[in-house]
Amino acid sequence: MSEMFQGVCFDLDGVITDTAEYHYRAWKKLGEEIGISIDRAFNEQLKGVSREDSLHRILEHGKQVGKYNEEEFAELAKRKNENYVEMIQAVSPKDVYPGILTLLRDLKANGIKIALASASKNGPFLLERMELTSYFDAIADPAKVAAGKPAPDIFLAAASGIGVASEKCIGIEDAQAGIQAIKAAKMLPIGVGKAEDLGNDIALVPSTSYLTLDFLAEVWNNRKTAK
Repeated sequence: MSEMFQGVCFDLDGVITDTAEYHYRAWKKLGEEIGISIDRAFNEQLKGVSREDSLHRILEHGKQVGKYNEEEFAELAKRKNENYVEMIQAVSPKDVYPGILTLLRDLKANGIKIALASASKNGPFLLERMELTSYFDAIADPAKVAAGKPAPDIFLAAASGIGVASEKCIGIEDAQAGIQAIKAAKMLPIGVGKAEDLGNDIALVPSTSYLTLDFLAEVWNNRKTAK
């Protein structure tokens, strides 16, 4: 067997739990307040993207680019976050996706480092609500990286946080922007979702219940032949 991977960097929304619905509702509410209509199809573009970049896309979509100064823009982003935070107060351990808790336990038991690489500034709060904080060796701070996904910055910060070279890490994502970020960080990507959304050149699982330590090890050991 080839040398085992040493770290796993997780996205949060759509991988550990589903907060995507709350993000959608919070953006939709803000959109209505400023006269921009957002539907679920458009919302697909916002998955895995930072709050500020999402707001830029919404303003472009509503042809309102340049309407707000820096201070007003920051206020809109803050307002969306307040809507979202209000909605996620109800998140609890029962919201953890199937298979994730077992995977975290098995990684921990095998000395594999675990990091969160989420664009969500509410990552620490959500991990706390789901009682998962103790499993994570590092949480990359999206406020401290220069560029959001699809740039590799958040995954590189996550690898740095656990003290593991990015080439020795697996990254797990459910969004195309995240998969691009993992590849750019020179990590091995595993996608949760469909090939038409995430690409057919990576390992994919239809749901998180397939994310076992054995599966990750199998993907890691097959990575050279898959290239």
